Amino acid sequence: MNKSRMLSMRFSEADLARIRRKAEESRMNVTAYITAAALDKQIVIVDDLGAVTAELKGIGRNLNQLTVLCHIGKIQSLGLGDTKDQLRRVYDALLKISESR
Repeated sequence: MNKSRMLSMRFSEADLARIRRKAEESRMNVTAYITAAALDKQIVIVDDLGAVTAELKGIGRNLNQLTVLCHIGKIQSLGLGDTKDQLRRVYDALLKISESR
């Protein structure tokens, strides 16, 4: 989006500090934060995704290994039921995190 218009505003020191803190917590710059807040966009902050990320990396490694084995002819067909179950657990964890917000 082309942002060609500028708006000048005045804030108290306390309000500006709070806006900056909230923008930082949201991992957004102040302009993006104020724009999202003013346009009633939902601002979601998600922390603690370490376990979910680790699980997705593990699933990705397993899929890569299976793909290599298929390409070199070591295996002919795959049963991806376990992978599907792992992805379902990751999805459920993400859903639980998003519902708690």
